[in-house]
Amino acid sequence: MNKIVKIAIAIIVCLAVGYSASMVTRPSVAEWYPTIEKPFFNPPNWIFMPVWTLLYIFMGIAAGLVWDKIKEQNEEVKKALGFFIIQLTLNAVWSYLFFGLKNPMLALIEIALLWLMIYETYLKFIKINKTAGYLLIPYLAWVGFATILNASIWWLNK
Repeated sequence: MNKIVKIAIAIIVCLAVGYSASMVTRPSVAEWYPTIEKPFFNPPNWIFMPVWTLLYIFMGIAAGLVWDKIKEQNEEVKKALGFFIIQLTLNAVWSYLFFGLKNPMLALIEIALLWLMIYETYLKFIKINKTAGYLLIPYLAWVGFATILNASIWWLNK
């Protein structure tokens, strides 16, 4: 399998995870989310879909670039992709906790763990392929912002 195919598969997987998380998110954004207090810096709802789509594409490219190095760095790549799968799973779980269960406190605990797993994935990716690591920086930044937003929502609604 060549690099382009690996990247394409990884992008499709990431977008599929994002889409599945959106199935939990969408009803709550229409019904529950408008009823809770949000901080002044809460972005408009329309911004989330394009930002997350771009981030999932970046994640997929990054994972594909790392996957492409499996023959040269087998153990390191397997470990890095293991962390990637864990953080991608945590990414989807956050939507279920925040929007599905409508539990900002539990989601806050989970998103802190998610950020740490993304950071660990970044550290592993950058050692294998610098571009792959750099592609995770916007994701780290956005989840950092999302953590502050999540904490603020929890605080305002406790």
